[in-house]
Amino acid sequence: MVTEEPSRPEGVPLRDLLDALDSAVIDLVEAPDGDAVEIGSVALLDGDDLAEAPAAPVDMSLLVGVREPVVRRWLGELASRPAEQRPRVVLLKSSAESAAVRGAARRSRVAVVVVHRRARWDTVLALVRRVLDRAGRGGPSDDPLDTDLFGLAQIVAQNAGGMVSIEDPHSHVLAYSASDESADELRILSILGREGPRDYLRVLQDWGVFDRLRRSDEVIDLPAHEELNIKRRLVVGIHATAADGGTRTLGSIWLQQGDRPFKPDAAEVLRGAAAVAARIIARALDAPSTETLLLQRLFGVHGEGVDIPSVAGALRIPVRGPAAVVGFALNAPAGAQHSALGSVIRLHASSFRPDSIATVLGDRIYVLLPGYRSASSVTAWTRQLVDQLEARRGAVLRAGIAIPVADLTQVAAARAEVDRVLDSTATTFPRGRVTTLAESRTAVLLGEILDLLAARDELHDPRLRVLFDYDRDHGSRLGESLEGYLREHGDVRRAAAALRVHPNTLRYRLRRAEALTGIGLADPADRLLLELQLALHRRGHRPASEPS
Repeated sequence: MVTEEPSRPEGVPLRDLLDALDSAVIDLVEAPDGDAVEIGSVALLDGDDLAEAPAAPVDMSLLVGVREPVVRRWLGELASRPAEQRPRVVLLKSSAESAAVRGAARRSRVAVVVVHRRARWDTVLALVRRVLDRAGRGGPSDDPLDTDLFGLAQIVAQNAGGMVSIEDPHSHVLAYSASDESADELRILSILGREGPRDYLRVLQDWGVFDRLRRSDEVIDLPAHEELNIKRRLVVGIHATAADGGTRTLGSIWLQQGDRPFKPDAAEVLRGAAAVAARIIARALDAPSTETLLLQRLFGVHGEGVDIPSVAGALRIPVRGPAAVVGFALNAPAGAQHSALGSVIRLHASSFRPDSIATVLGDRIYVLLPGYRSASSVTAWTRQLVDQLEARRGAVLRAGIAIPVADLTQVAAARAEVDRVLDSTATTFPRGRVTTLAESRTAVLLGEILDLLAARDELHDPRLRVLFDYDRDHGSRLGESLEGYLREHGDVRRAAAALRVHPNTLRYRLRRAEALTGIGLADPADRLLLELQLALHRRGHRPASEPS
């Protein structure tokens, strides 16, 4: 019987990734199956990761801090695995590359790409993911100017002359054109994710270049700096109109002169490119990434019908086994603070559990922690994080925990459980600001019952409206007295002491309330209904027909 090997989704040809990353960053040294192999997923792996079989196929593996003997041994082990369990390409630094490594790669049918020794792995990973995300969104349209930033950089280089790099507002390179032998140190260091020569950065600061880029759309001509071996550049800021009508800076485009002078219309080309780049960057900021969409599906944002094995494979997390889901709610409207806190929580979660994943959905932040079945360690970590963020950032957070979650198919249901906790315990958490559904079951169920009552006008008792109208018109405190009496389980003396009135005064108020409403405090059913209606009133719910 012949079984068909599971197919991987189509991705980006290796040659396109190599072109995007540029020879200044990487060099293909071994390609047993050529440079047309499709790359659809990427992951960072360290020495510990190599000791375990991957949870799902990953096309490109970035080997971080792995010594050459370990790489060689791992590649040798891959030769015995089925093709669908092997990466198609590995990226490593020259310290782990040798003839023996290339030989092992040939036997395993794995391509080897050597990364510049000074390249930052986070920069390489971000660039690869950017190219893959663009492919996942379907790539550019037929319009030659409706391209991605890498394509735009190449177009500008061809039409303006020189070498182009496009940077974000923090001087991190987003894309660049192909380099040649005339690339100077500033360009190479920028592409590698490193800071340029500090002396030159001080010169740019003294010239006010960065301020001019933020304030205007002018093309700035920067002369060569022979002492620092920096060549002439043209640079323009990338701006877009903000939601409030102002201008926001999205980055800048730098054009380094090569062996030939710039073309006569280079400045005009740069101005046009800045407008195109603004549209591309704004569109990318507004559109969720492939990983964001996968996380949304996993947490149930898009409803049923999620292909859990595919999502788990793309996110490199196990499908089976226990897990925990933690939700965080910030006592502030959704906005930039949520996004910033999401990044901080993601870092803390990754430190606590390296394979954790985190995402911001609306005004809440959710974390999935694979491998947990006991609530004690997760609860302790969550409480510590909530306290830490409050102490250091002044962020008032609440957290709900769902644990254990049997497998990934239950993550969406676990998120719904966490939301029940966060929705129903906004004002009172039984154990501080971190709890589980089991710990807060009474508060959760009572809150949901009150929500159901609030949504049905016919379930609002009109007799209480009479009571509160009387209090308003006469300045009396009958409603408060009823609540105090019920809170003390009918003990008049204790209730009177809490209300700071004489017991006889309280008895008179209770009789007056009974006469106005027709509710009998000696009747258990009347007392139960009264407590529910008073709780509904405390939450500020009024029937739609009642004026505020």
